[in-house]
Amino acid sequence: MVRHLPAMRFHKYHALGNDYIVLNPADFPEWSPAPTAGQIRVVCHRNFGVGSDGILWGPLPSQQSQFGLRIFNPDGSEAEKSGNGLRIFSRFLWDQGLVRDSEFSVETPGGHVASVIREQGRLITVAMGRVSFNSRDIPIVGDSREVLNEKITILDREFTFCAATIGNPHCVIPLAEVSATLAHRYGPHLETHPNFPRKTNVQFLQVRDRGNIQIEIWERGAGYTLASGSSSSAAAAVAHRLGLVDRKVTVHMPGGQIGIEIGDQFAITMTGTVNKVAEGTMHPELFAVNV
Repeated sequence: MVRHLPAMRFHKYHALGNDYIVLNPADFPEWSPAPTAGQIRVVCHRNFGVGSDGILWGPLPSQQSQFGLRIFNPDGSEAEKSGNGLRIFSRFLWDQGLVRDSEFSVETPGGHVASVIREQGRLITVAMGRVSFNSRDIPIVGDSREVLNEKITILDREFTFCAATIGNPHCVIPLAEVSATLAHRYGPHLETHPNFPRKTNVQFLQVRDRGNIQIEIWERGAGYTLASGSSSSAAAAVAHRLGLVDRKVTVHMPGGQIGIEIGDQFAITMTGTVNKVAEGTMHPELFAVNV
């Protein structure tokens, strides 16, 4: 008797070079309630798997939003929120006909967001929620405070940093110049610094003018990343909190640009592109390798 294996369909998209694989739980009944860390690592691996910066596991049930979503990093850990991931997931829902209205809500472990589909899914706006600079919210060790312009020593260099959360933790380091080399050298050590109990995403921030910033990103659980929506949100919010930029900011990254609008109480609206890459079926033999 031939055993009928589950479909194991995947859908791959990128948002400014930050690529994710969307897996619908309905196509993976044997993976309930979620893929294991080992399965995630294999799927995301650039040589042994399909290759991506993470997995979007949904749609899932939600009591308050129309859809639920879980986000997994390529190392198998789970992320609370991802701006690029949310735009990609929104495009997936639109492409699959799971939404008819251009506006809908999504629940992540980092909070509820509202998505708006534009240009048939090629451009998407997400209301990301409010940024907090409070150490208890982020979290970061020490007394309760706004974490602004504090000192931290990494390897051979002392940095001035600010910390923030938009549902996931961020360490933002303003500098006169930023580079990929800087992110690669110091990012891994900042990500895992004991000041951050849940580790942290890292942004090296250069302010170009009142309406433009540039960032280089080291992402928690993923490493060097070409673009990030939550990083763009956090970095723009920090720059505004420091009085360096206005409420509308274009964030420049190696993968492209994201538009950020900063509302009252640092409520962030993010707009950026999404591109479909591929869709297909994973073969069970893929999981014969441990990575």
